[in-house]
Amino acid sequence: MLNLKRPDAANGANGEPLPRKGVQWLRSPGFNKGTAFTEAEREALGLRGLLPPRVLTIEEQARRVMINFHNKPNDLERYIQMISLQGRNERLFYRVVMDNLEELMPIIYTPTVGRACQEYAQIFRQSRGFFISSDDRGRVARILKNWPPRDIKVIVVTDGERILGLGDLGACGMGIPVGKLSLYTACGGIHPEQCLPVMIDAGTENEGLLADPLYIGLRQRRLRGEAYDALVEEFMGAVEKLFPGALVQFEDFGNQNAFRLLERYRDRACAFNDDIQGTGAVALAGVLSALRASGGKLREQRFLFLGAGEAGMGTADNIVACLVAEGLSESEARRHCWFMDSKGLIVRGRDHVLGHKIRYGHDGPGCSDLLAAVNALKPTALIGVSGQSKAFTRAVVTAMAALNERPIIFALSNPTSKAECTAEEAYTWTAGRAIFASGSPFAPVKMGDRTLTPGQGNNAYIFPGVGLGVVSTGARRVTDAMFIRAARTLAELVNDNERAEGRIYPSLKRIQEVSHSIAVAVAEEAYSANLASVARPADLPAFIRSQMFKPEYPQYPARRPRPKKPAEFSI
Repeated sequence: MLNLKRPDAANGANGEPLPRKGVQWLRSPGFNKGTAFTEAEREALGLRGLLPPRVLTIEEQARRVMINFHNKPNDLERYIQMISLQGRNERLFYRVVMDNLEELMPIIYTPTVGRACQEYAQIFRQSRGFFISSDDRGRVARILKNWPPRDIKVIVVTDGERILGLGDLGACGMGIPVGKLSLYTACGGIHPEQCLPVMIDAGTENEGLLADPLYIGLRQRRLRGEAYDALVEEFMGAVEKLFPGALVQFEDFGNQNAFRLLERYRDRACAFNDDIQGTGAVALAGVLSALRASGGKLREQRFLFLGAGEAGMGTADNIVACLVAEGLSESEARRHCWFMDSKGLIVRGRDHVLGHKIRYGHDGPGCSDLLAAVNALKPTALIGVSGQSKAFTRAVVTAMAALNERPIIFALSNPTSKAECTAEEAYTWTAGRAIFASGSPFAPVKMGDRTLTPGQGNNAYIFPGVGLGVVSTGARRVTDAMFIRAARTLAELVNDNERAEGRIYPSLKRIQEVSHSIAVAVAEEAYSANLASVARPADLPAFIRSQMFKPEYPQYPARRPRPKKPAEFSI
């Protein structure tokens, strides 16, 4: 039976030998307990004198972390504090994050991680993750052996070309894989030592970074074409050789590469693209949950997407899959989804439509602006995945409210500064009738005697649970069906109290429960599709729960002192 829990006492994580010298224990984030090392451990491990004399519990340490956290002047400083703690004491980091997830997720991930990536060259203190540059072509497998742990189960890889809605941040985009994997652990229970963040530095087109003397990446234009594809192919081959069966998540690649790479590797490796499939699943879950609130049916909806990139296409593809499952043909299902890009409404026969958009080009009016498209198409749902701040204007939102009793308005672009509208705007302009969701968090909004809590369509509701289900079963592939099941499961987990507050997603306080339920659903799909490489346990939910990492300090074994050599005397 596969065992994801790492040995915590006699052996180090992933089979690493325990540190030999006292100071090495304090410099190894996977082993370090700081002031929580017991008296016996201090004596046995050579820590006496290297720590203050008082022994503290992990709860007392966590209290100190949060006091310092609240004393920081801004969110970027709070991010720096938390990422520094992660590099010093992993278990304490995850204990603090898990205990304060609603408060800390916006710091360790969106929206603050976007600002951190923009400032990465200036705030860089300690290297995290693994950097592969175009200069490493021909030796990727060899240098990947420099990564010390060997039992890697989940890899998040980016090339930094399209970081959130911020564009090309090159090697400074490493904050995204690091942040995503933190959520794999905090939300999904994947052991941190089984996670590997990777940056493929193929250059950058960001003029500011190319001119920045502190930039940490290659100061050259992006690698393109066959040379780029060969570098990614070499990386994927090295992963299969060194970490066979590891789950690879493609993250924040530019549109021109994201769709190609997904199609190339989805049937060759255990791989998926979170911007396409993860965002698509969390948005679909939001739609299904919104329809439970409004009483509508999926086949009665018409969706208008602002933005025709990875997130929009992934969401539309999931909606189409659900409609096909309800009995519609694929062509009929596609006509429920319409797209606007920077050149206007995508209709059949329009010039300059990229390949991945063509399948959603329908016969229709040639609208050049969003308000005209809303008035012409009369959509029931407006989904923003454009990265265009304030694109959902008052005129657009009020038009949606005039057309629909409960208009569905999703402003999903990240970070917060890129949201198409705010929660307050959506609720105010529709007299509180909108069913709203955003990609980054917004505060609750007071509407008369009601308080509406906006939904956050955060991919963290999806990918940690999917990853846990895939890894627990040793699934050989990640399928669209797994994401559909994850979306349906997520929508069903919103309880009556949460719906009464206006939520269409469960509270983040329940995220580990949510991830566990999604993992079970994904595992069921893996077994039914004959993709699992691990024998099905008698109690699948209990087995998956037993694999989830808990941020507790282990008790390290006392070592016998080495016998002293007899003293040598000379006369």
